[in-house]
Amino acid sequence: MEEEDAGADPYLPYDGGGDTIPLQEIPKKRGSNYVMSNGGGAPSSTTHLLDFLEEPIPGVGTYDDFHTIDWVREKCKDRERHRKINSKKKDSAWEFTKSLYDAWSGWLVVTLTGLASGALAGLIDIAADWMNDLKEGVCLSAMWLNREQCCWTSNETTFAERDKCPQWKSWAELILGQAEGPGSYIMNYFMYTYWALSFATLAVCLVKVFAPYACGSGIPEIKTILSGFIIRGYLGKWTLLIKTVTLVLAVASGLSLGKEGPLVHVACCCGNIFSYLFPKYSKNEAKKREVLSAASAAGVSVAFGAPIGGVLFSLEEVSYYFPLKTLWRSFFAALVAAFVLRSINPFGNSRLVLFYVEYHTPWYLFELIPFILLGVFGGLWGAFFIRANIAWCRRRKSTRFGKYPVLEVILVTAVTAVFAFPNPYTRQNTSELIKELFTDCGPLESSQLCQYRSQMNGSKAFNDNPNRPAGPGVYAAIWQLCLALVFKIIMTIFTFGLKVPSGLFIPSMAIGAIAGRIVGIAVEQLAYYHHDWFLFKEWCEVGADCITPGLYAMVGAAACLGGVTRMTVSLVVIVFELTGGLEYIVPLMAAVMTSKWVGDAFGRQGIYEAHIRLNGYPFLDAKEEFTHVTLAREVMRPRRSDPPLAVLTQDDLTVEELQSTINETSYNGFPVIVSKESQRLVGFALRRDITIAIENARRKQEGIMLNSRVYFTQHAPTLPADSPRPLKLRSILDMSPFTVTDHTPMEIVVDIFRKLGLRQCLVTHNGNVLGIITKKNILEHLEELKQNTEPLAASWYYHKKRYPASHGSNGRPRSRVHHVQLIGSFQDGRGGDDSEEEVHLLDGSNL
Repeated sequence: MEEEDAGADPYLPYDGGGDTIPLQEIPKKRGSNYVMSNGGGAPSSTTHLLDFLEEPIPGVGTYDDFHTIDWVREKCKDRERHRKINSKKKDSAWEFTKSLYDAWSGWLVVTLTGLASGALAGLIDIAADWMNDLKEGVCLSAMWLNREQCCWTSNETTFAERDKCPQWKSWAELILGQAEGPGSYIMNYFMYTYWALSFATLAVCLVKVFAPYACGSGIPEIKTILSGFIIRGYLGKWTLLIKTVTLVLAVASGLSLGKEGPLVHVACCCGNIFSYLFPKYSKNEAKKREVLSAASAAGVSVAFGAPIGGVLFSLEEVSYYFPLKTLWRSFFAALVAAFVLRSINPFGNSRLVLFYVEYHTPWYLFELIPFILLGVFGGLWGAFFIRANIAWCRRRKSTRFGKYPVLEVILVTAVTAVFAFPNPYTRQNTSELIKELFTDCGPLESSQLCQYRSQMNGSKAFNDNPNRPAGPGVYAAIWQLCLALVFKIIMTIFTFGLKVPSGLFIPSMAIGAIAGRIVGIAVEQLAYYHHDWFLFKEWCEVGADCITPGLYAMVGAAACLGGVTRMTVSLVVIVFELTGGLEYIVPLMAAVMTSKWVGDAFGRQGIYEAHIRLNGYPFLDAKEEFTHVTLAREVMRPRRSDPPLAVLTQDDLTVEELQSTINETSYNGFPVIVSKESQRLVGFALRRDITIAIENARRKQEGIMLNSRVYFTQHAPTLPADSPRPLKLRSILDMSPFTVTDHTPMEIVVDIFRKLGLRQCLVTHNGNVLGIITKKNILEHLEELKQNTEPLAASWYYHKKRYPASHGSNGRPRSRVHHVQLIGSFQDGRGGDDSEEEVHLLDGSNL
């Protein structure tokens, strides 16, 4: 009977003992129908391939929290939905209208996302600037104005003290009635620390109580979500609300963090919320991730005022699946968000960015040497920061200190405020510091960095001799910048990872800008005092405008940010959009590539990939190369010491046996085979779909009992007359699961998982099921290989026991089981798919 069935269905796996698969005669007429055997000896019939005519089971095809989506199934669902809409659009005007709505829903959702992202970014910028100035004083004429806005309308400001006016009062003036003296300094010191602690404490309490997911940067989790992982609530409305409020508080507290990374999280929350208004995206997780990719581009667009850089950031850094249509919609979302931000004009300078600069001199060829040295510094800083921050975060997770996030935030904020206030370069807002470091010295600049000595007792015009000897103010500023550099390096390591919204872009750029400005001043003074050196002789004439220290600050900022994140193309575009320095792309490219090469020499992972690895998220990095020689049979489960692979037969299980298997295991799915005697693969059934289908059948169908027969075939098997009604589960069966042979190189298997977004892949030999490889198995295998080469590699955490190592103590692969041992009546059943979703995820108190 089995031979007749196999002959009747050329698509069933061959049940033979040899390696040769006999060719079957394929029917000439092919279409949406084909001949399918029921596997139980009943006559075959013509059926639709996926039983689309059957009523769909509610809940089937959805995913639990902390599970990975099936990209292939989601794309198939979307194609079927699209075909259905196109087939009906000519039936009536209403169906045609529905088809138009479906076609334009993608553009509509990214438009709404861009509008919301731009509005929220403008609100955050304005509120953060006001609250940051609130630490130093208040505007008496209008409480809602910051210091700069308060003095705009004043006629009593001076050139040297343009940020001071009678309307703006420091806390010492309000409380003590005096603006100068030791008492006023102590009072301003106290109020600065008080407001910083108040803002930070309120932020961490709001995060802990209302939205634990609102902490951190959000980019590592967004990268994981875009790769197909489900984290319920991470992009929800509560997270959006709390993240928006606490981001303002965290930035205003003066901590060494930025708002750019969290703004990407805020934009993705907007995209996720608006996607639920459109069934095309709310019911398809893969399509929803296209909206999230566009939202991340909008987030960077409003964070830096760089719409093109935002699109490239989404493509290079965060997106896992980025088709051409998503590229267009990302560009449009970034455009809309930038337009809204420009309309709000949060910086009051009629520009999208705060760091816009205009340099009046070109760069010269010999300057590539200090630019490359800045790139080396950026790479070394990035490698050091990643290792130090990951070590501290790992210690936080493994010690009792991590159980008190509020206390940690208070301590870090107190240390930051106490040490930041005495230094004017650490006291001011980090964005304002970067702006001052980027700005070139001119006649309208009163910064201490521009206090050069005049050669003619002040009678010579400022711009007649741009390269002048540095005065006492410049040397004092350099010492303060050196102290600020050390302070920023130390505090950024301990700040990134706190339980408040914390971005890394601005602190990294500040560190690079400080180092770059110091190098720029040094090169400037070297060119002044040694203009006859061969390096300067050709380009730097006496009195010529030769060196621009602000340019070095810009290059250093890009180098340090590139060393931390390992971005290249998108980073260069973001920086020249951020500053308007289009002429200086070549120095930026040289520094960024140098920082990446130097950083990669110490470890190829950027800070976001390192945190993904630390948190144990199931993320397969497409940038990571797999160079080891292993085969699929060496990685598949089960192994020799593991229980046998749990499988389901296609037509001889009862509901009770199936439920017993599900209740006694916690696995993601089970291979379905022909029978206990034949191990030929029929398909793959997911645990969640089986559970939902059984519950739905008991509610809607009469006669379903514990001893009812369960079958995955087209027709019911032959049963006695007194048997209860059988349960058909064919509609939930994946009849085309991805399979590889046991001799397939793991390099190919890893590429398949990356490019197709698979959850699991079955391993077969001559059509017989041998085992299964899940995403978790691949991650474990990659981690085992890294443990042998990277001493600081992060450990993986699982709720369940770890599988044994794939290699023995002698360095050779362990032997594998080359057959499937069936589990009789499934009383001792164990699942065949120890799914990748069993990674250890931290709870709300220490996420």
